[in-house]
Amino acid sequence: MAPAIRLFLADVDGTLVTQDKILTDRAIAAVAKLREAGILFAITSGRPPRGMSMLVEPLQLTMPIAAFNGGVYVHPDMSVIEQQVIPDDVTPAVIDLLAAHNLDVWIYRGSDWFLRDPKAPHVARESWTVKFDPTVTGNFASVSDGVAKVTGVSDDYDAVQKGVDAVRERFGDHVSAARSQPYYGDVTNPNANKGAVAQYLSRTYQIPPEQIATIGDQPNDVLMFAHSGLSIAMGNASHEVQAAARRVTTSNEDEGFANAVERFILP
Repeated sequence: MAPAIRLFLADVDGTLVTQDKILTDRAIAAVAKLREAGILFAITSGRPPRGMSMLVEPLQLTMPIAAFNGGVYVHPDMSVIEQQVIPDDVTPAVIDLLAAHNLDVWIYRGSDWFLRDPKAPHVARESWTVKFDPTVTGNFASVSDGVAKVTGVSDDYDAVQKGVDAVRERFGDHVSAARSQPYYGDVTNPNANKGAVAQYLSRTYQIPPEQIATIGDQPNDVLMFAHSGLSIAMGNASHEVQAAARRVTTSNEDEGFANAVERFILP
């Protein structure tokens, strides 16, 4: 008999919320049911901390929130628990390499988001999603220290993947690089990945991996699947991501998160 799940760790975009970035009533109710069953609930995302603050109240979050895929851990009041940044001597070269692959470059540092072109693809959408606007700069050199995440953005999905692959090849284990969406390639500290988030929560709450469940839809979520006893892929995930999980739920447009809680988590 499989051990009871004591902690459920969820990705946000493509998983917990709909394509329109809406938290449904059923998703809110599912988290309430977890709470009633004594199961801890935590979220992790490539979003900055401020980009998850709107989830705290409706979900009554109490656990550490892992922003930037684990680059920054914050309390629900957004106070910082700990953060892990990209090495300062590596950041400028990462920026140049992503730009060389014709990707728009976004930089996240502290509570700020910097970019060069406010009219570039996905900027307006991202501003609406995270509920704050970027700072436009013509000089990344002035903001390249203490960076939590560098993102390469393009609607040419192959270019995004090639950019991610090039970063991995050049910088090895000095960084972590993965796609958080088909059009986003995220580069963070090597210890800032969703697998490390699952490990952090396991250590902090003394819950063995086999009693942790994880759910997500993107390649960067596969890293946390490996550190949980029950891994769940969304119906909107790629075949590769689904193949890496033990269970598959419906899509985020068809209450996949709530269905996963009811079918796979609650006894």
